[in-house]
Amino acid sequence: MERFLGYHSEWNLGSPGGWDYQRMAQKLGRLSWERIKKLSGIEIELDFEDPILNPVPAFAELLLRAHKRSFGNEEPFIALVAEEETLERVGENIHFIEYLNSLPGTSAALTPPHRLKERARDIFLDGRKVTVIFLDFNNDVLVKLRKKYDLKPLVCAIKKGIVVNPRGMEPIGAKALFEVITGEYRDKLSETTVDRTPWTRRFHRGPTTEPSGNQIPDLVEWVKERWDEVVLKPVHGYSGKGIVIGYQRKDRDKVIHDALEARGYIVQPLIPLYLWAEEFPWVDKEEKKVFIKRWQTDFRSFITDVGLIGFVTRFGGVPTNVGSGGGVQPTAILKSEISVKEAIRQINDVTVGLGYEAVKKIQDEVDKISIEMGNVYLLGPIMTTLRPRIITLDHLTQLERYSQALWLDAIKLEQLWRAGKLTDFVEVSEAEAQIASLAPWEGSPGLIAADGLFSFGGHPEP
Repeated sequence: MERFLGYHSEWNLGSPGGWDYQRMAQKLGRLSWERIKKLSGIEIELDFEDPILNPVPAFAELLLRAHKRSFGNEEPFIALVAEEETLERVGENIHFIEYLNSLPGTSAALTPPHRLKERARDIFLDGRKVTVIFLDFNNDVLVKLRKKYDLKPLVCAIKKGIVVNPRGMEPIGAKALFEVITGEYRDKLSETTVDRTPWTRRFHRGPTTEPSGNQIPDLVEWVKERWDEVVLKPVHGYSGKGIVIGYQRKDRDKVIHDALEARGYIVQPLIPLYLWAEEFPWVDKEEKKVFIKRWQTDFRSFITDVGLIGFVTRFGGVPTNVGSGGGVQPTAILKSEISVKEAIRQINDVTVGLGYEAVKKIQDEVDKISIEMGNVYLLGPIMTTLRPRIITLDHLTQLERYSQALWLDAIKLEQLWRAGKLTDFVEVSEAEAQIASLAPWEGSPGLIAADGLFSFGGHPEP
């Protein structure tokens, strides 16, 4: 069994997304592959239909499982609560509500938080009792919204335990916790989680140990000397906001000064770019050519109380987040008896060999259907690739084990945080900590996203 390579770059336990974008990417990828295969005659077999490649049904099952735990056989009414300005702009949420409403005996609605009402300790939306809520924003946003709106009904729902994910999950997504995973508590956690966690330090002046374990007198000076080899990240950032890639920034001293002033950054080594890159056929409509383009990739695993439920595979620059202009690509399971690298080589070669006009026609059809599907985010239409990200059944087995261990380790970390042993690593405001304390997680139904900078054998040579 060939082991996949790389590290998870961060976890998201607050309000992870991407499930529906992967559903749409699968449809687009299957369409593209059918066209390429028919025109080229290539005999490689790819599976786009395995249930693990569409996280939406399993995510819905998670919410229904949470409903049943609290309300038994009562009819579920699920509210997806999002910031008001995003309601008509985030297609993922709109499509998911449509999917939930298509399920027999299930109703759902998309709403801003201030439309919820409380009556006799139950939560209502437009006169109907809400049985499950999924929040599409994190605790820091909730704190800000409370200054503008009366959110007592939402807070009541958190206390009542009908919010999935429980607000107590979110602090464990703090990136600074990676420091203790590979340090003080590594012996209490699973080997796979520790091995997949990159060396991490809270960014501050003073002594620490470097990745090799050797002592260094001052972390700031160490970072300055290795500026092209490090990444600075906000402890509680998301959507790629605030990430500083050393080699991209020439104003090193100013960036370092601002990060130290902000107090709340971590530093990590830059995972070698070639390791989490892949090459894809790409159409340049201005130059009227089809060529091979290298993109950075990202592999987000969705994990719940029943294990791994799917992925979202992204591509772009550094970072790859859709919120930073990246795209979502299809994933396919390789069924032919060849290596991932060889499958990629053959698919790339035959696609480019079809010529510009043929490939452009496929790309135009994919783009048209993508827009019709509503495959858009806050920045507009989402890019996709003509070739899928390719994995094998062996990789799936490894990912399932990795995911199960990560879920259990996150529960252990939550226990440590509640015991006051991780306070220095989870720097949240008092208001955010109060919200988190209203609803301990303790392994109850929830959704974890682990973003992996992984190679499944398709990375180019360094």
